[in-house]
Amino acid sequence: MAHAIDILKERGLFDNVTSPDVLKQGGVPVYAGFDPTSSSLQVGNFVTIMGLAHFQRAGHPVIALAGGATGMIGDPSGKSAERNLLTPDEVERNLAGVKENLSRFLDFDSKTAPAKIVNNNDWMQRFSYIDFLRDVGKYFRMGAMLGKESVRARMESEAGMSYCEFSYQLIQAYDFLHLWDNEGCRIQIGGSDQWGNITAGVDLIRKLRGGEAFGMTFPIICDSSGQKFGKTAGNAVYLDHNRTSYYDFYQFFVRTEDVDVIRFLKIFTFLPLEKIGEIAAEMAADPGKRLAQKVLAEEMTRTIHGPAGLSVALRASEVLFGGSMDGMKADDLMKVFANVPSRELPLDSVRNAGLLDVATAAGLCKSKGEARRLVTEGGFYVNNVRIADVTAKISGDMMIDGRIIVLRAGKKNYCLVNVV
Repeated sequence: MAHAIDILKERGLFDNVTSPDVLKQGGVPVYAGFDPTSSSLQVGNFVTIMGLAHFQRAGHPVIALAGGATGMIGDPSGKSAERNLLTPDEVERNLAGVKENLSRFLDFDSKTAPAKIVNNNDWMQRFSYIDFLRDVGKYFRMGAMLGKESVRARMESEAGMSYCEFSYQLIQAYDFLHLWDNEGCRIQIGGSDQWGNITAGVDLIRKLRGGEAFGMTFPIICDSSGQKFGKTAGNAVYLDHNRTSYYDFYQFFVRTEDVDVIRFLKIFTFLPLEKIGEIAAEMAADPGKRLAQKVLAEEMTRTIHGPAGLSVALRASEVLFGGSMDGMKADDLMKVFANVPSRELPLDSVRNAGLLDVATAAGLCKSKGEARRLVTEGGFYVNNVRIADVTAKISGDMMIDGRIIVLRAGKKNYCLVNVV
């Protein structure tokens, strides 16, 4: 069986390792941390999730650490300013979402390499401040802490760094020590911005236990424009469909640039490299088909949201390009058409009203005359069904879930009517 790091190197998921001896550590537990800064992880976190999954497939038990304690502080790594501190209640709510996200991707029933989720607040809450300084803090040297890239960058910035954030690396280091003691964990993985925190744990284990531990990092994934992966129009793309709809999630990957898509197939899917090579050849022969983007979007949506989520995303995509809306729910359609013009109209003004009147009131057409011409020319649609009768009225079955009507003029000019 190939070592996980060799696989990660082949797929563009390797950045650095503390020692090449990590390749000798077959079958030992591996962990990665996820702080509950939000109620859902983002697709940027999926790099680390994929890393854990590759280690598990290579025979390593894996541990996903949900940072109930570290989430109360906020990791300064890769951040230009201090996070807003979360309340204990906010952290607990976010922890529930993070644990749900992680539970979808790791195999907790494996007989040879099981996964588990732990919460570092379970052991950190046992410390008093004085005990932590005496038992852990005394083994850290200020010079080494100040020399960490994540610290140095912030110290040189206008925002600076609070003592609270400065202490973060001590807690993450102790997490590694705790898992080394109690779970036999020998390897910690994370993004390249975690290098300083990871090596702090490696050093602490050596000082306190005389033991050997290892760290490995992934590159920070950016697209060809240099934008950090997982952002779209300034907004994060979440793994929770209540934060990012199935449709928007699917479309995020469909919109991947040609220059990025093959690299992303290697990083974010388990497709064999030979298969990805075949997709790359087909893409080169006919880039207009956007085959690679469709495969990436389908693989990612199926992996994260399951076959049901993928089905909704595909149906929603068809709807936007004129497909049938049969079986679609109002909530899904509102997300699909979130960026088209919309108008609220009272139920009394819509029910049994003439379609020409509704089209005018909703703003799809400037006048009834324009709406009439649109119908007679064959370009007027209600819920993607062409209307040919200028005297047609709004019927109950046209109001999806009793509250949404989708009007369309021509091929792409949509208007969403919210019936209130």
